[in-house]
Formats: sequence, structure tokens, C-alpha cells
Amino acid sequence: MARRRPAGRGPLSGKPEVTTETPAPPPLPNPLPRPDGEFKQLQLAWRRPTGFRAITVVNNTSIGLLYIGTALLFFLLAGILALMMRTQLAMPDSDLIGHTLYNQLFTMHGTVMMFLFAVPAVEAVAVLLLPNMLGARDLPFPRLSAYAYWAYAIGGLVFFCSIFVGLAPDGGWFMYPPLTSTRYSPAMNADLWLLGIGFIEISAIAGAIELAVGILRTRAPGMTLEKMPVFAWVMLVFCGMVIIAFPAVIVATALLELERAFDMPFFIADRGGDPLLWQHLFWFFGHPEVYIIFLPAAGMVSMIIPAMTGTPLVGYRLVVLAVVSTGFLSFGLWVHHMFATGIPRLSLSFASAASMAVSVPTAIQIFAWIATIAAAERLRPLKTPMLFILGFFFVFVIGGLTGVMVAVIPFDLQAHDTYFIVAHLHYVLFGGMVFPLFAAFYYWMPFVSARALSERLGRWAFWLMFIGFNVAFFPMHFTGLAGMPRRVYTYAESQGLGPLNMLSTVGAYLIAAGVLVFLVDVARNFRPDVNQNAGNIWRAGTLEWLPSGTHGLRSVPAVTSREPLWAQPGLEQEVEAGGHFLPHAPGGLRSTLVTTALDARPDYVLVLPGPAWSPLLAALGTAGFFLLLTFKLFALAAAFGVLALAALWRWLWDADTGPDHPPVYIGSGLRVPMMCSGSASHASWAMVLLIIVCTSIFGSMMFGYLFLWTVHPDAWPQPGGLPSAAWPMLSAGLLLGAVALVEGAGRRLAQARQTFLRASLSAAIVLVGASAAVEILSHWQSGLRPQVSAYAAAVYAVAGLQAAFAALAGVMGVFTVARSLAGRLTATRRAAFDTTMMMWRYTTAQGLVALALVHVFPRLTG
Repeated sequence: MARRRPAGRGPLSGKPEVTTETPAPPPLPNPLPRPDGEFKQLQLAWRRPTGFRAITVVNNTSIGLLYIGTALLFFLLAGILALMMRTQLAMPDSDLIGHTLYNQLFTMHGTVMMFLFAVPAVEAVAVLLLPNMLGARDLPFPRLSAYAYWAYAIGGLVFFCSIFVGLAPDGGWFMYPPLTSTRYSPAMNADLWLLGIGFIEISAIAGAIELAVGILRTRAPGMTLEKMPVFAWVMLVFCGMVIIAFPAVIVATALLELERAFDMPFFIADRGGDPLLWQHLFWFFGHPEVYIIFLPAAGMVSMIIPAMTGTPLVGYRLVVLAVVSTGFLSFGLWVHHMFATGIPRLSLSFASAASMAVSVPTAIQIFAWIATIAAAERLRPLKTPMLFILGFFFVFVIGGLTGVMVAVIPFDLQAHDTYFIVAHLHYVLFGGMVFPLFAAFYYWMPFVSARALSERLGRWAFWLMFIGFNVAFFPMHFTGLAGMPRRVYTYAESQGLGPLNMLSTVGAYLIAAGVLVFLVDVARNFRPDVNQNAGNIWRAGTLEWLPSGTHGLRSVPAVTSREPLWAQPGLEQEVEAGGHFLPHAPGGLRSTLVTTALDARPDYVLVLPGPAWSPLLAALGTAGFFLLLTFKLFALAAAFGVLALAALWRWLWDADTGPDHPPVYIGSGLRVPMMCSGSASHASWAMVLLIIVCTSIFGSMMFGYLFLWTVHPDAWPQPGGLPSAAWPMLSAGLLLGAVALVEGAGRRLAQARQTFLRASLSAAIVLVGASAAVEILSHWQSGLRPQVSAYAAAVYAVAGLQAAFAALAGVMGVFTVARSLAGRLTATRRAAFDTTMMMWRYTTAQGLVALALVHVFPRLTG
């Protein structure tokens, strides 16, 4: 059993002021501890696999550490690329690195930092910390976390290795066409970026769905939304932003790859396309991406400062409101990156106003942090986490000030694509994310390690990184104002920029020295052990510092405040003794407690899956499918796709099985079910989030179709040139007939009429496939070919997307029929059918809107 230093109360004040408002008090904990036999059963259920099977682990602590380690690896690799670029730029007229390799270096540096380090790193920290912080034993879909990690690790490593064989992309991390079109980039370098990054974004979305359901449904009893830690609030907003924003870049990469592979001219101007379509889609993702990176880092700051000062966060409600506001405003900023493209002045004014408005919620958070520090009764010696946070204050405020400058349109037109923008970008992203992340490493290391990191080495790491960062990037403001363009591999001595560039290069090496000291510190002191960790050395007040092991918390605590360890004396001993909820493993199975979304009342016990090969094999199959498509190895890619589907089938086959179990006793006189079906289940919540992702994908596709219409309305056919109205009416009829059969199957399942259910679902699968085929055939028979014009390409893209969703609904229908045949589908254990029905309803609604867009809209505007 884990032993830690008692948490006590706030380290500097007798008893910090805490919030105790709650709609109704949670049930009291059990008066007596549970017997030791139940604890041994709990440990046995949660034991980790050993030997070769260790890679099948799904525990959040193990997956979180793997995630963080892999993200740090990509951070180091991207840093090495940056050092190579700075070495090239240290002196004028240098020929150390040629322009071809330099283009690959800056493209890979930006891509790895943005896609393979920043977002995965904050997701990794959340996977590691959130279950304990929320009082849960694990996230609700452990195998989904494992799949997301392995997909990211395999795909990311293969993608990075492309630089060693000359196949790294060289069009910039933003990949603007027409530079990246086949005409100007005929090699497969761009294809590797498009398919690789599109696939890695799928991994990020999977992780976001997992985290969002965990935050909403697996909080400790009594932890209402009002009492959630700020980091949980931040990650909830983060997940919403990922779910809405990331599909846009997936659509953009798919359209550009279709253009490169099949000559569908979405971005070719002389055939009705427009390169600005890429910029709109990409920056709809790209600017929220800045806040997707910053907000979790700010959430870490909001957790660390109260622990370092012994004072609850000042202005909790305002901070939460600021976080939500930032997430909302960030979606109005994508035109901020398109000032120089000739878009209408009204759009420029809107983006400029939004760029300035978003500074307000950021300022609210900064002042709340300063107020929290000021509210401490007395100052304590600065520890390493606090040093990194103070460094973050300094650096990020400078980045914010230059951000206001570039929000002014006339200035942005002058500074555009100069090193001034490079400096601003790094002050915001490196200062706003990397410094808080290193603060988090030093702060939370005792949570997973038997030893804390060294204060002496930590101070060296901080000062080297802080001084090095400012020496490297502050001079870039002046080189940019002097006219030095970004993404250029050399410059003339006559420009007089040599001394400032040499200074920036020295600073870059100082940053590298600081990171090296940190790695030495980790090598000397990091001893991963969640069962015997260093414990709550900061005497913080949140739940992640409770005693835990491989099984997470010994029992799920009932909480009454935002800082339970400060407000509830003896909570650590009660939890460790099993005196709260669910201190055992019902049926010898892994499990956690699901609570209601708003007021966190016990709802049901969720049985969690254990270690398995299927997430790893599914990730391997998915990565192989996308990457092999890049090399045009279609047969081998198809084989990996089959592997992915088979592994996913095997993974889901074990879900929602077993005999019906009577309600189980969880403590305090409460018995709750061990299963849940319908809209209240965690599976339905995850499906709703997936449907939001699908809606965002389809919305991005609709935007592309309508944007191309606004650019070249003359390319859209007159009503007489469209397929006969009978075709879309037939397609719509088939869609509606299919969904009616699925609805009827639901009634038959409730009546235990499995034979009729199988027949209805089988017929529905045929009809939905026929509907997609009829739509594509109608355009083909009318003589429309996707290579002729952007209009034709857009029509086939919309029809193809609908066909993909029809195929997904069909596969889910086949899976449901198979479960029925195997006796794994009943009126009570019906999660497979419920999720299938939800996807079918969405596919029908999307199909009807797509038919109206392609067939009705041209008739109305023709």
C-alpha cells in the first residue's frame, strides 16, 4: 500500500478559505474500512502485464508516461532541427546547409513542434493526471487511450524518419498550395505530410473524446462542475476545441491529396479552384491550435500557483469564464493569418477586433494568478516550478504585447513573413506552453516518481532556458523590422544582420544546454513508481495527491470543496483505508464509478477493460494503411486496413458482455447498477462527441463547396445541366427507408425479436449502400467528371464523403448483426445497437443535407 507524507492543510496558512457550496451534500463515507481481502482483490484486478505483454498495458498512468516520453522525444528532435537552422543562419552567406535541406528542416521543425509535440504533450499530461485529479481509477475508455498513443507514436516516428531518406516535406508546416500541388511538388514529400498528419490528427481527436467523457462522467461524488479543478475545466474546453477544429485540417489534407492523386482541382485556379480555400480550412484549425496549446498550459499554472502559495486560486469563476471565452473567441481569429491575401476589409476588421478581444480573458487569468500570489500570507522560497511560472509570466506577456501589434492591420502588412513574426510566435508558443510544461514536470514528478527532481539542477535548467530563450528570440524582433524574411536559408553580409543572427544562435544553444541539464536531472532522479512515489511534497489540496497505486485510488472519495485535502482533514487516511466509495473490485473486475454530469451523484459502476493486443494492432494497421497509401502500395495498404478493422472488431467485441449483474453495493448504503444503456451511458456520450466530429467534417466540406461557388459561380451548372430530379429523390427514399428499418429494429430488440432485428438491419445495410451508389452514379451518367472543374470535384467530394459515412454505418450494422447472432445483444445489453442507431440517424440527416446542397442549391441559384 502506498505511503506518502500526510497532505495536511495549506503549507503557509492555518486553513485556507475554501468553497463549500453544493446543491446537496454527497453521501457520507463508510464509517469503517474495508477488509484487506478486498484490497488484495483490487490489486489483482489492476495488476499490470509483465514481460513481452507489457506493451499491452492500458492503465492511464502507464499510457500517460509513455505519451509524455514520446512527446519529449519529438521535442528534442525538433530542437535539433532548430539548432541546425540556427547554425546555418549564424553567419551571412553560409553554405553549411543548402536551400533544399533547409526547406525540409523548417517544415519538419514546425510540423513536429505543432503536431507531434505540443498537442500530444498536453493530452499526455491530462491522461496521466486527470483520473486521480477527478477521483476516478482510470479514464472510461482505457483501450482508446492506448490506441491513440500507439497511433501517434508509430505514425509520428515513421513520419519523422522521412527526413533521413530525403522524403521530408518542404512546403512549410502550413503546406500552402499551389506550392504543394503536383505541378510544383511532384515528389511524394507532400503526400507524406498530408496522409501522415491527417492520420495523427485522428489520434488527437480520439484522445479528446476519451478525456471529455472522463471529465464529464467519472468525477468523484460531490465534485460538481463548480468544484472541478481548473485543469479539468481547461481540458474540457481543450477537448471541445479539438473536436470542432481538427476536422477542418483533416478535410483540407484530404482535398489536397485528392488533387495530387486524382487531379481533382480544388485549389487550381484555372479550373475553378482557389488556393485560398486551403488557407481558410487550415487556419480555422491553425489559430485555435494556438489556444489549444496555451489553455492546458494555463490550466497547469492555475493548479501549481495555489499549491506553491498555500492559497486557493483567486477568482475561480472568472478564470473558468475566461477559459471558456478564449475557446469561443479563438474560432473567430483564423483570418488573422490572411491579412495579406486580399480578402474583404470587413473580414479584416472582424479578425482584428477578435484578435484584440481575446487578450481580455487571457489578462483575467494573469491577474488572477498575480492576485493569488499576493494573497499568500507570507512568501516562501522560490521552488523550481514557481521559477518556470515566473519565467512564463515574463515571456508570455511580451508575446501578448507583440500579438496586439500584429493585430493592427497596417503593421501586420509590414511585419508579415519577417522574423518579427517568428519572434512573436515563439514568445507565445514556447513561452506560453513550454515554460509551464517544465513547471509541471517539476511539480508533478513526485506523483509518478519515487524521488522528486533536483532543485539545484532545476534552477540551472530554468536560468539557461530563460536567458537562452530571450537571447535567441528577442533580437529577432529587430532583424524582422530590418526586413529579414523568414524561411530563407541565407542572407547577404551587406544587410548588416550578422551580429544579431549570431546572438540568436548563441541563445538557441543556451536553450539546448538548459534542456540537457533537465535530461540529466531526469536520468538521475526519475524512478517511476506509482505505488511508492515521493508523494505530496508540496502539500497541495487537490485529489491527485491522495495515496494511489496501479489501481488508482483505494476508494473513490466524496468531496465537498475544490481543495479536498485542505478542507477535509483525514481524507487521505480514509481513502487509503477504503472508507469511501467502491473500495473493492466488483466481480474481480476493473471498474470505476460513473457519476452524473452536473452534480456528480453516483450513477453506475463502469467495468473497464484490461490489457489487450487489439489497440496496438489497430494502431499499427491504421498507421500502415495511411502511410502505405503515400507510397502507392495499395494492396499492402488494404491488408493493413483489414488488420485495423479486425483488431477494432476484436477490441469492441468484448464490450458490453457478460451476464446481467444485480446492483452492487458501493458504500454509504448505496447500490448502483453495473451497466447502463441508452442516452445516459458513457458510450452514448462518446458517440455524441463523435457525431460532433462528423458534423464538423461535413460542415468543412460544405464550406469548401460554397466557397468555390462564391469564387466561380459561373462554373456551377444551370438547372438543365444537373441530373434529373428523380435521382436525388430515389437516393433520399433509400436513405429514409434504411433509417426506418433501423428504427423498427430497435422496437424488435425491445420485444426480444432478434430474427426480425437481423433481417431489418441487413436490409438497411443494403439500402444505405444503394443510396450512396445512386448519388455517385447520377453524376457520372450526367457526364460530370471530377477532373474537369472544381465544381465537379466538389460534387464528387460531397458524394464520396456521404459514401464513406454510409460505409461506416454499414460496418456498424454488420457488427450489430454479428453480436445478435452470437447472443451478445439483448434488450438490456444493447450499447452496440444504440450507438449504431445514433450513427445511422446522423448519416441519414447528413445525406439529406448533402442532396439538398448538390441538387437543390444549384437549382435555386441557377
